[in-house]
Amino acid sequence: MTGAYINGMDVSFLDEIEQGGGVFRYGSGPQAGQAADLLEILGDSGVNSIRLRIWNDPPGGFCNLERTLVMAKRIKAAGLGFLLDFHYSDKWADPANQWKPQIWTGLDFDALRLSVYEYTLEVLEALQYQGTLPDMVQIGNEITPGFLWEEGRVDGQYDTQEQWTRFTELVKAGIAGAKEIAPELPVMIHIDRGGDNDASRRFFDRFEEHGVEYDVIGLSFYPWWHGTLANLEQNLDDLAQRYDKDLIVVETAYPWTLAGPEGFPLIVKEAEQLHEGYPATVTGQAAYLQELHELIRRTRHDRGIGCYYWEPAWIPSQHEWSVGHANNWSNLTLFDYEGRALASLDVLN
Repeated sequence: MTGAYINGMDVSFLDEIEQGGGVFRYGSGPQAGQAADLLEILGDSGVNSIRLRIWNDPPGGFCNLERTLVMAKRIKAAGLGFLLDFHYSDKWADPANQWKPQIWTGLDFDALRLSVYEYTLEVLEALQYQGTLPDMVQIGNEITPGFLWEEGRVDGQYDTQEQWTRFTELVKAGIAGAKEIAPELPVMIHIDRGGDNDASRRFFDRFEEHGVEYDVIGLSFYPWWHGTLANLEQNLDDLAQRYDKDLIVVETAYPWTLAGPEGFPLIVKEAEQLHEGYPATVTGQAAYLQELHELIRRTRHDRGIGCYYWEPAWIPSQHEWSVGHANNWSNLTLFDYEGRALASLDVLN
C-alpha cells in the first residue's frame, strides 16, 4: 500500500462464512472450478488490500479482537495490505446506528474519551505484537451523524456546536491511540455521502474548524443510496481540491443479478434501483466497476488512491448469522451463489 493504487476488498464475513461451510472457487483460467483460499483467489485477481471491521464485544464472537488477530495473520501471510475499520460498537455502525459498546454505557464523557483512546491503542498494540499492524486505520465507520451516541451524535437536534466539539474530541482520542502505537500510520475518516458534495463539505469543514488531524477521506458509494457516478466524480474532485487529502471509495457494490437465492432477502431487487446504463448482469457489474475505478483514478491532483468493494464474497452458507443480520447481499458479490468467482472480478487485472 505504499504508493500503489489500492484494489481493495472488505471480506469481514469470511471467517464466519468459512465456519458455516462456504467454499470459494476460481471462475476462469486453468484453475476454473478449483477450490482455494479466498485471499489467494482475490490476490490472483489483482486485489492488493483487505479491509476488516472490528467490533468491541459482538454477539457470536466474530469480528472481535481475537478473530481479527487470526484474520490479520492470514492477510499478511498472503502479502496483502490491511485496512482496519474501528466501528466502536458491539454491532453495526452506520448512519442509522452508531451505538456505543455495552461496556461503555453509563460512562461520563471523560471516561468515554479515555476508553476510545485505550481501546484503539490496545487493539493496535496486540496486532503490532504479532507482527500484523494494519497499513491504515479508520476511526469510525460512516460517521456522518457522529458516533458513540448520544455523546458523539451530531445529526438532527444534536447538530450543535457543543455536540460537534464532543464528537471531534472522541475522534481525536481514537486518532491519538492509533498514533501512540504507530506515529506514521495513516488515519482515514469515513462518511457515507459519496455522491453528496454539500453534505461531505459540511462534515469535513467541521473537522477543519475543530482541528481534527487525519490523512485520508473515505467515502461510501452505493448508487441506490448515494446518487450517480457523475455525482461521485464531482464530489471527489471538489474534496481533493478543497482539503488536499487522499481519497478512497472505501465501500461500494453492484448487483450481478436481481434473482436472489431461495430464502434470502435482497437489498437491491428492483430495476429502479439500478444505475442507468449498468444492467444487473455480470457484464453490467463489470462495466460499473471499470468506470468506477477509472473515475477514481481521474481525481484531480492524483488524490484518488483506491477503492474497496464491500463484502464481495458474502455468499449464502448454512451458518446462522450470529450478529442477527441475514444475508441480504448475495447478489451484490463478485462470486455466484456457489462461491465461484464471476468474470467481473477480472476487471481488477
